[in-house]
Amino acid sequence: MRSSVTVLALACMAAFITPAHSHAQSLKGSKKSLDLQNQVAEQHDFTFISTTSQAKRFVEVGYLVHVRSNGDYQVNRISHPYARPEVELFVSRLGRQYRNACGEKLVITSLTRPTNRQPRNASARSVHPTGMAMDIRRSNSRACRSWLEKVLLSLEGAGVLEATRERNPPHYHIALFPKQYASYVDRRLAEAEDDYGAVAVAYRVRSGDSLWSIARKHGTSITELRTVNELRGSRIYAGQVLTVPADR
Repeated sequence: MRSSVTVLALACMAAFITPAHSHAQSLKGSKKSLDLQNQVAEQHDFTFISTTSQAKRFVEVGYLVHVRSNGDYQVNRISHPYARPEVELFVSRLGRQYRNACGEKLVITSLTRPTNRQPRNASARSVHPTGMAMDIRRSNSRACRSWLEKVLLSLEGAGVLEATRERNPPHYHIALFPKQYASYVDRRLAEAEDDYGAVAVAYRVRSGDSLWSIARKHGTSITELRTVNELRGSRIYAGQVLTVPADR
């Protein structure tokens, strides 16, 4: 994701089986949900980061990436604004869809938390220290909460994450399953390929870009860009990641 155009070829590894959801999907959380989150962390051989210096070393070698606010989502005063690359992709895609659906920014209140920086009310089995989890603030808008909860339940049913609605403070805890989510994105991009007759790529918007200039550069149309990215208008911003059908 460091270049402007990156082919999203995230292959699903056969060793990683999509977790089965035997528990009811309700966002209430459960021991089974926590067990599953830790099972996935173990499958991925994730380290439970213990200190700030260790987190920064993980950023330096690319295991974690810096998640920065943009026009779709806000990283809200987080001391460790780092996450697994797949989590950054998830936040980017969800933030764009949420902004289009609700007209407000998604607010991220927590990402990676080293074990020595966990709050007192955190579970000793929290997967936040692995970089695979995030917290999202609950909106004051009932319509926005409803939209987000439906999306989270759908993704939970697809086996790519576990989500819990927390009360203190009001937020959604989300543990993303990186390999499973990568496979999910692959399938969505394959659908885009079927629909548009092209290999889909991710394009990071640069200053001065417009939908017209991006469409012209990649041999597609503004209508296709709007459709595949679920855009209601033509407004884009520097740093935004768009899915673009490649040259035909």
